[in-house]
Amino acid sequence: MLDVYTQISSIPIGYNHPALIKVMQNPHNLSSFVNRPALGILPPENFPEKLMESLLSVAPKGMTKVQTMACGSCSNENAYKAIFMWYKVKERGNLKPTKEDLESCMINQGPGCPDLSILSFMGSFHGRTLGCLATTHSKAVHKLDVPSFDWPIAPFPKLKYPLHEFVRENAEEEARCLEEVEDLIVKYRKKGKTVAGIVIEPIQSEGGDNHASDDFFRKLRDIARKHGCAFHVDEVQTGGGTTGKFWAHQHWGLDDPADVVSFSKKMLTGGYYYKDEMLPDMPYRIFNTWMGEPSKNLFLIAVLNVIKSESLLDEVKRSGKVLLDGLFELQARYPNILSAARGKGTFCAIDAKDEDMRNSLLAKVRNKGVVIGGCGDKSLRFRPALVFKEYHAHLFLNIFNDVLAEFK
Repeated sequence: MLDVYTQISSIPIGYNHPALIKVMQNPHNLSSFVNRPALGILPPENFPEKLMESLLSVAPKGMTKVQTMACGSCSNENAYKAIFMWYKVKERGNLKPTKEDLESCMINQGPGCPDLSILSFMGSFHGRTLGCLATTHSKAVHKLDVPSFDWPIAPFPKLKYPLHEFVRENAEEEARCLEEVEDLIVKYRKKGKTVAGIVIEPIQSEGGDNHASDDFFRKLRDIARKHGCAFHVDEVQTGGGTTGKFWAHQHWGLDDPADVVSFSKKMLTGGYYYKDEMLPDMPYRIFNTWMGEPSKNLFLIAVLNVIKSESLLDEVKRSGKVLLDGLFELQARYPNILSAARGKGTFCAIDAKDEDMRNSLLAKVRNKGVVIGGCGDKSLRFRPALVFKEYHAHLFLNIFNDVLAEFK
């Protein structure tokens, strides 16, 4: 079986990697696997050291702190809370919460529970907890029957492919979306639901592998700064090296790319990085029993060592080029079936002509021993591990071609 989906993009260096098995077999690690601590009150003595070796060793530019969590949804949910707390602390200045703040929050009323909001984008997916669902707009099945918040939703650019043929149209589309973002920030401020933060994926994954230009993200960052909104980059699926850079937002070329960066999946544990000023003003404000899983940091240290020693980010660029070039060739060969090949590194996708065709292709490819995923209305997405090599790409492309030939 050739897995080009890797448990929804969550396996960094393949199955049963010797480096990870070695971590399991090390008797010094046994306690970490057997005893799971409540990290918020009784972290292991070596926890700070292991954080420095693992998560903080790959912290995004400008990020000085990390808050561990268990999964992508709880990472984003708690990041939103941190943004709201930061905004209100900034607003209060040196003043402490009032008696009215403390009493009203206990009955879900203002001013203790303020009418702040997070701006998100159509097509986004940030998780399935209550706050995350309010910023998730990829499939109705995720949201149906669940109460939600009146938070602003901006359009995400719908780029036309191939990109080089639609430069003007795509630039106009991105400008339209950015203008709508600013309009929504102003509109919601007037409604009394001030936008405290903006959350966005570098590539909308669940929503259909939707891309925007680096310039779009740079301008969006400027808008957030202009309006005093925290800028939250959700790297749950894009982080960990799969785009050819460790963090997908590094492609934007910014010195100050974000205020918060959330992660999970290939990082083996969840959490979010944040700037110093985003630190909650009191303890226990961001808290749960586990707050992550220390044993995953041991695995992550091994994964990071493998990425470095085997130059896997370079491997991703090479195999990704083979994969994307092959998808371009296949869509040229089968224009009635495939279109809009796109990607960075091995983080690639292509559209089928419709949902039924996409689902049929997924099934037929799996019957030939290859696992790939679907996303959006009609897209196929590719999420191989970082050890995916050029010959794996060729192997997949040959099998995919055989499947496509059946429809010709």
